[in-house]
Amino acid sequence: KLAAARLDQGGVRVQLLDTPGFPDFAGQAMAALDAVETIVTVINSQNGIEISASRAMLWAQTRKLCRVIVINRIDAERLNLPQLLEDIQSAFGRECLPVNLPADEGRQVVDCFFNLSGAATDFGSVEEAHRAIVEQIVEVDETLTERYLNGEEIAPELLHDAFESALREGHLVPILFTSARTGVGVQALLDFIVRLAPNSLEGNPPLFEKWVGGENSPEPFRVSHSPDAHVIAHVFKVEVDAYMGKIATVRILQGTVTPDSMLFMGESRKPFRVAHLYSVQGKLLTPIDSAGPGEICAITKVEDIIFDAVLHDAPEDASIHFQPLPIPHAVYGLAVRVKRRGEEQKLAEILHRLSLEDPGLHVENDPTTHEIVIRGQGELHLGRILERMSALYKLEVDSHPPTIPYRETITHGAEGHHRHKKQSGGAGQFGEVFLRVQPLARGEGFRFKDEVKGGAIPGVFIPAVEKGVREVLGSGAIAGFPVQDIEVTVFDGKTHPVDGKEIAFVTAGRKAFLAAVKDARPVVLEPLVDLEITVPDYAYGDVSGEISSRRGQVTNTGNARAGMIAINARAPLSELSDFQNRLKSITGGQGSYTLTLSEYEPAPPTVQHQLMAAFKPQEDE
Repeated sequence: KLAAARLDQGGVRVQLLDTPGFPDFAGQAMAALDAVETIVTVINSQNGIEISASRAMLWAQTRKLCRVIVINRIDAERLNLPQLLEDIQSAFGRECLPVNLPADEGRQVVDCFFNLSGAATDFGSVEEAHRAIVEQIVEVDETLTERYLNGEEIAPELLHDAFESALREGHLVPILFTSARTGVGVQALLDFIVRLAPNSLEGNPPLFEKWVGGENSPEPFRVSHSPDAHVIAHVFKVEVDAYMGKIATVRILQGTVTPDSMLFMGESRKPFRVAHLYSVQGKLLTPIDSAGPGEICAITKVEDIIFDAVLHDAPEDASIHFQPLPIPHAVYGLAVRVKRRGEEQKLAEILHRLSLEDPGLHVENDPTTHEIVIRGQGELHLGRILERMSALYKLEVDSHPPTIPYRETITHGAEGHHRHKKQSGGAGQFGEVFLRVQPLARGEGFRFKDEVKGGAIPGVFIPAVEKGVREVLGSGAIAGFPVQDIEVTVFDGKTHPVDGKEIAFVTAGRKAFLAAVKDARPVVLEPLVDLEITVPDYAYGDVSGEISSRRGQVTNTGNARAGMIAINARAPLSELSDFQNRLKSITGGQGSYTLTLSEYEPAPPTVQHQLMAAFKPQEDE
């Protein structure tokens, strides 16, 4: 889970956010981006650059955050730190430069920014590292550049402002070395954060925008960071605690919040009283009297509060929003249903709570398959969701892959007829219907036409005929899937002055339609999806082959970023149930993809036969 903490270092309050590193929890990790000025990406010296590090660096660059890299486990055996440093510069740019270096086989680190020279290091030299940093920094300041080119030695203390400018512009990405196990380099990292990392006043401005003419015409909005200004705060985490209820973790950007503050949420015109205001230290919440610009705090027991909401205390600020986070597409899905009857409402409420807590979780109610489908970032992600439902909420559910939303249609025109006649001792039932069907272009849906002449079917019964047809549209004619892209024309029929009834024409319409579809060369359509896949260059061949093996085809390729290639492809949805796991295996966890529904096309004959054979039409009473 995303967790907040704080520490006081050198008279400075440092707000820390710890994010999940596993790719399946990318939604929670991304939520932290809009609550900080700087991200610190930790790279395991033994594992090298992993997908979580690559994504974090890309996300931070996109959100215009300062970036710092920490190489951890420098005391491990059989390391090649010079090669890892080269790999980092190849992946993220030559602006990635060490500001300290390990020494004495990882037992200490030596500063390379404030020191112009120093003791021996495990690789490189303090002098070379210092010169590289200074040359990188002065490039953002014309005056410093001129002084440096004139041979002047510029003291590190005079480079502070330019150092922060280089961080803000992404022109410098400092690298520091640590061992969390022994504590080596940790104090140096904290000193770096306090002395050189930007505070809330010095970082790039948060990506707020004001919807002056609605969301289609946003204008940049800059907060003042003044404690005396109107309150502007951002909710970057929401969770539901079994005892405290809803807990919203908030960063204050301007103004001051107290327990007596009356705040609005977004465009809501109904204010709420804060009442319960806390500082956050992991799971520990401590009541506080106020929170000001730059501080992270928690507000509890406000049921309407939601993730990504902007809180404010002035009606004129109602149109202020944060630029939406590009949360990765939820590609892995599970259909869920309760094990115990009567708990359906409880399931809906719990899923709503969980989706509020986790921006990477989506809940769908599929109207065609009548399934509740949860979608997330991967198998582990949804596995943890199911575990929480059981452990925290005592709700047991069954889960399975979502039903593929196949469709049915026809490929030729045909006619159908049915006479429904029923006598049961009293009043009978009679209705006779003649109709024809014609295929429509893909995506045109359903059309019903009445061409009955001379009152052969009284007008009052025509809706009953359409009702019978629509029953088949929903339940399927040949394989149990909704029927689409078809035109039905009723053109003749008969009734009876006594036994002609609505129910008779519903039945006659349904069975006449089934008869017509049977003769109209019906087919089962399968959904095709467009894939946008990003993989390392070396994996292109294997991924292309994997797509082909799933009845898909590559439609386009291009460069995504350094070392990565973008693949556009199209494939049947039914073939992709385990594609995410396979992609992880091929790319070592570095591949990612999104998918969107493209169109429906006839399924292969073998698939059609299997689906038709499994269909058991509901018998008439």
